[in-house]
Amino acid sequence: MKGKVIAIAFFVCIAACSTAQNNQTIKRPANLSDSSLLDLVQKQTFRYFWDFAHPVSNLSRERSNVAYNYGNEVVTIGGTGFGVMSVIVAAERKWITRDTAAKFLLKMVNFLLQSDSYHGVFPHWLNGTTGKTIPFSRKDDGADLVESSYLFQGLLCARQYFNGDAKAERELRSRIGWLWNDIEWNWFTKGGEEVLYWHWSPNNGWAMNFPVRGFNECLIMYVLAASGEKYPVSSAVYHRGWAESNFFKNGKEFYGIKLPLGFDYGGPLFFSQYSFLGLDPQELKDRYAGYWEQNKNHTLINHAYCIDNPKKFKGYGENCWGLTASDTYNGYDAHSPTNDNGTITPTAALSAFPYTPEYSMKALKHFYFDLGDKLWSEYGFIDAFNETQNWYAPSHLAIDQGPIIVMIENYRSGLLWKLFMSCPEIQKGLKKLGFQSPWIK
Repeated sequence: MKGKVIAIAFFVCIAACSTAQNNQTIKRPANLSDSSLLDLVQKQTFRYFWDFAHPVSNLSRERSNVAYNYGNEVVTIGGTGFGVMSVIVAAERKWITRDTAAKFLLKMVNFLLQSDSYHGVFPHWLNGTTGKTIPFSRKDDGADLVESSYLFQGLLCARQYFNGDAKAERELRSRIGWLWNDIEWNWFTKGGEEVLYWHWSPNNGWAMNFPVRGFNECLIMYVLAASGEKYPVSSAVYHRGWAESNFFKNGKEFYGIKLPLGFDYGGPLFFSQYSFLGLDPQELKDRYAGYWEQNKNHTLINHAYCIDNPKKFKGYGENCWGLTASDTYNGYDAHSPTNDNGTITPTAALSAFPYTPEYSMKALKHFYFDLGDKLWSEYGFIDAFNETQNWYAPSHLAIDQGPIIVMIENYRSGLLWKLFMSCPEIQKGLKKLGFQSPWIK
């Protein structure tokens, strides 16, 4: 891999597998200011997407350990989108040079242009060397519209950021445009239904049969689909598909906190994070909710539940909170107040920094200073831990590491929000769907 990471030479460079697996301790600088701690966490976590990127394609690997029969070639489309955003942060903060970042992403985009896609949409997993589809399950061997939406959330940010005249930047913008304009969003209405479907396969057609309705992590997909210039969907697909379900509107209070949308207690915290890595929730409203209130209150409910700790799990409290999807001691699960097994996932609290900075900082300091010998690694914090079970994950996941970097950056500078919301297509798409935002011209 060409290019060097600048300003992180003091980190120990070791092979791409988890620290917990190797029982190696990574030195943790002490006596850090809040700002220096945020710098360190962002920078260390970035190494997952840089040092551990697939050497052929530069795409992001699914996870740091080999599990569930995943091979070393498995790269993840959604996690790569988060990785693209992390590279932008690294360039902006000068951990790597701008030219190095642009060339890294250009190599990635050139690989994607030669990889399997279906009506312009990528599968959940690709082989990082060949670009061929790796099935996610027996029938899930084709397009994954949600994962691809996370990818394009990142790529559009890159197109906006790399706006210079250098050859690599010009080519990067152009080729992202090719990929973006090739997406047939309207194909995924399954012949004109007023809803988007998650999957389509050349071998199995619509057999997965998963119409996507809200409220959950998939809002970004509907925004992008409405924003497409060649193959967009109508506003009715949003209002009659996404917004029509028995778990879309809520309006009840939990711990005295009103939850406008979604499942009781809000569900796992990635619901308020994945779509909003680029989509700026500040003053973002439609006829259904204000999304700053939605996301902040979702986070506050999750925080209050962990303090309440009705199941009396070890470690929970005001400094140790955050339930979301992650590895756990007996597999993988989407943790939430209604599905709690004692597993805390650092990305949950850390990716909530824009919404709850005081509470997120308390969690960060606890994870780093108090539990760091068990949680800190060459790629930042491990995926999850369960003190009741005395279990600490031997893994990192791209979809959990990426939001830590991106949402801390949005808290600090709003960088990714500014980039994504500056896209003229996104502004038009949001307006088409009836959203209000200071970004909509």
